[in-house]
Amino acid sequence: MKAILTNTPYPASLLQLALNRIRSDTEHRVKSVRAALLKAYINRYYRFHPSSNHKEIKMKLDKTQPSVGYQLGRLFATLVKIQNETNASINAPIQDRFYGSACASPVTVFPILLKLKNHHIAKLPNRKVFFEQLIGEIIGNINDFPNHLSLHDQGRFSIGYYHQMQDFYTKKEDKSENS
Repeated sequence: MKAILTNTPYPASLLQLALNRIRSDTEHRVKSVRAALLKAYINRYYRFHPSSNHKEIKMKLDKTQPSVGYQLGRLFATLVKIQNETNASINAPIQDRFYGSACASPVTVFPILLKLKNHHIAKLPNRKVFFEQLIGEIIGNINDFPNHLSLHDQGRFSIGYYHQMQDFYTKKEDKSENS
């Protein structure tokens, strides 16, 4: 509350607590309120600590966001969507098993998930081209899978995940109106 009233950066503990809550809540992983909190924290932080590597995070999916964390979050959401469309009743979905490690140390998880994706996507002949193009577009924005993501990039990962999942559930008419 003090940061809001005095127009100062939010405390770093807010980011850590929000990320811990997202990792522990398997039922409602990244809700709109949590995504908004992360977005507010990161955007305000970089208003007070400018960086040439930071691009302000927008309200909706930003395919041009240069952050590796954001793009990895989008990639993870796409892999979750592929698995959900293939088999929605799976006992251990990838978001429950791999979210924490994908967010913290992507290099250990994404090669495995991309191999699993091939198995799932083969069951979706009508959507295979769409998902392959989307994955290609996202990976084109990633030079390499980093060993670890900083807390800020973990926040961007969560926001990218949230934005991509919301984009999947936005009707095509709504997307064309907002473009």
